[in-house]
Amino acid sequence: MRSLYDHEADARRVYDVLADGGVAIIPSDVGYVILGIAKEAIRTIFEAKQRKPDKLNAMIGCKTMHYALHDVSAEKRRVVAAITERANLPLGTVAPARLDHPMLARLDPAVRDQTTRDGTIAMLLNAGPLADTLARIALDNHTPVIGSSANVSMHGVKFRVGDIEPEIIAAADIVVDYGLMRWHIHGKSSTMIDFTDYSVVRHGSCFDVIADVMERHFGIALPPAPAS
Repeated sequence: MRSLYDHEADARRVYDVLADGGVAIIPSDVGYVILGIAKEAIRTIFEAKQRKPDKLNAMIGCKTMHYALHDVSAEKRRVVAAITERANLPLGTVAPARLDHPMLARLDPAVRDQTTRDGTIAMLLNAGPLADTLARIALDNHTPVIGSSANVSMHGVKFRVGDIEPEIIAAADIVVDYGLMRWHIHGKSSTMIDFTDYSVVRHGSCFDVIADVMERHFGIALPPAPAS
């Protein structure tokens, strides 16, 4: 079935802007995200979001990038695949990284400090076809695409471009609008799990289903989300 959008063309337009030092806002299944490659672009994002400098970034990822950069056991790769491929769910995946990989070795030191912690990196997987395509292009060019949700910090993930704060829109050199995002019903960003010990970094979108997959198929019990 033909898609409503040309993900390849859109991803290449976005990548060209990012590679030229710009900032982009793109759709992901777990809300719109704001992205950069250059140190100056990452600084622009932090300033626009009013984000504390000690907050960590995540990378836009895909299956191939996960295999290339994350250094985890075969069993843990099966858990990630069960969630992101067989169950077709988005997942923020934190795991030990191959920091000597060309894609990570070329990171500006300041950006590396904001993207890695204790040898791990966070990677958003299965966040939609545009994000997957952009991640593939980034991997081909050994250039990490880094960012976070497109909203002022602590003001909630945005699932429509029209809901993104004006100062966030103003910080972007390109905005790709795909309308309402898939997992808007949860009103949360991605669930994030640290695969060093299966701890939950963030209870986010689709958490209950992710937890069920992990317990049912792997015997891994995650702590429930706190009562809201």
